[in-house]
Amino acid sequence: MSETTTLSATIVRADYNDPKHAADIVSMLRSYAMDPMGGGEDLSGQVQRDLVPGLQAMPAASSILAYIGDEVVGLANLMTTFSSFAAKPLLNIHDIAVSKDHRGHGIGRKLFDEIHKIADEIGACKVTLEVLEGNAPARALYASLGYGDYVLDPEMGKAMFWQKRL
Repeated sequence: MSETTTLSATIVRADYNDPKHAADIVSMLRSYAMDPMGGGEDLSGQVQRDLVPGLQAMPAASSILAYIGDEVVGLANLMTTFSSFAAKPLLNIHDIAVSKDHRGHGIGRKLFDEIHKIADEIGACKVTLEVLEGNAPARALYASLGYGDYVLDPEMGKAMFWQKRL
């Protein structure tokens, strides 16, 4: 397990077999889900039960947690995939969340420091994420870290994220 200690928070690469890490992943994702930026609804009992075993079953999944003391205050769920255009790994931030009481104190930036370290370790060509248009604080953080719209040809516009629920 790799750890990075900072003045206010410790960033830890989660161990899905560690009961505290598993509980903290579920707790943080529930908090994020209930936030308006996460959809405003709690996770179902089934999702709460199946979340960590599901992540653990996915070889491409990893998670990092932020702690202040023993209190979990941040989470990032990551998925490693592959860029066919670069023929290199690509790291996607599937979820990133900081607890409401700890936002604006640099914890998100510390999570990104670890994300970028992981991306370097795997030789990733880029890190991707999704963000809601109305999430101005997150967008400001991401822009300050060099993230921006995905554009191949400005005449064709920026890429859009679509979904089909099954």
